[in-house]
Amino acid sequence: MAKGGFRGGGYSGGGMNMNMVKQAQKMQADMIKMQAEMEEMTFSAQSGGGVVTAVVSGKHELTELTIDPSAVDPEDVEMLQDLIVAAVNEAMRKAEASMSETMSKLTGGLNLGF
Repeated sequence: MAKGGFRGGGYSGGGMNMNMVKQAQKMQADMIKMQAEMEEMTFSAQSGGGVVTAVVSGKHELTELTIDPSAVDPEDVEMLQDLIVAAVNEAMRKAEASMSETMSKLTGGLNLGF
């Protein structure tokens, strides 16, 4: 080993690390903004040829349910229940897909576990 060993005590990448911290902070701020925007959005879906319509918020809450009177058959309540479940689930899928797409754009396609 050369006399005096290594000087400076090692790698000093302060400039690069600060850049990464700033980028991470910006991404975090963008994600918070995006989440707030998504929570204000609504997503709707229909089932049974449009006789049942479900609307969910970006918070994944059912906010509206519309049932055409023609879908109400006292002899076939199960069909109506199935139509409601289908419409709500599809609206939820749309909300989730939109959130995933927006998150992917924000993170540049990186999977950060969100």
